[in-house]
Amino acid sequence: MDLVDWDEGVFAAIAEEFTEHASGLGIGEVTAIPISALTGDNIVTPSPNMDWHTGPTILELLETVPVGVDPSEGPARLPVQYVIRADGHRFYAGQISSGILRVGERVTVLPGGRTSTVAAIDVLGEPADTAWAPQSVAVRLTDDVDVSRGSLIVPENAAPALTRELRTTTCHLHERDLRVGERVLVKHATRTVQAVVEDIVPSAALGDLTCAPEADGLAVNEIASVVLRTTDPLAADPYARSRMTGSCLLIDPADGSTRSAGIVEETLAG
Repeated sequence: MDLVDWDEGVFAAIAEEFTEHASGLGIGEVTAIPISALTGDNIVTPSPNMDWHTGPTILELLETVPVGVDPSEGPARLPVQYVIRADGHRFYAGQISSGILRVGERVTVLPGGRTSTVAAIDVLGEPADTAWAPQSVAVRLTDDVDVSRGSLIVPENAAPALTRELRTTTCHLHERDLRVGERVLVKHATRTVQAVVEDIVPSAALGDLTCAPEADGLAVNEIASVVLRTTDPLAADPYARSRMTGSCLLIDPADGSTRSAGIVEETLAG
């Protein structure tokens, strides 16, 4: 703010523009604070140069702002990382990304769609009746169903829909542009499938942060809405509902490099 002579009007205009962008991304609450890193204004103590600002300093906000949502809220999601065979049983190990799992609960294994019941839960080598995100667990089911790395164990009554088409807000991270029609690998939780980039379009919610409207590709550090069609179905949630099962990486199938990072806007029919 020292660069604009502590002008309240300049601050208000920037805060209004940023809040509009944030609202388009689903962020409902924004706190704007005018500061000067050069002189320390409004970092720890209120600034004498901006007596028009009646809100908190940076330190006050950091000491009081909620740090995030409880990962145990929402429907349970257990991406299977490893299958363990012990004492004549099969246990499915992974980190619960959201929600709570309970012994006796009816669950569905995706993408196969078979249902079973949680027979036992092991947490750090000890049996438990319940487990919650972000605990790492090993789960045994009552039925001998097809479960492998990449499977997703979810409550029977709260399973995400399977889809082969995702619309994602994607940030491109690689020097080589991402192009429509390009083949990539999509890493979603512990599952990796082949996919094709069907479309790249600017996102109205992101405004100037997106690629140019006439572009058919995405350059490094550009953000746009990208439609992906996968060869195998994915059990994805919208990012607003679950960060782990609502995000993905795009990987180069030739050399394994990470091309882009995306968050799921919606799953499309098919």
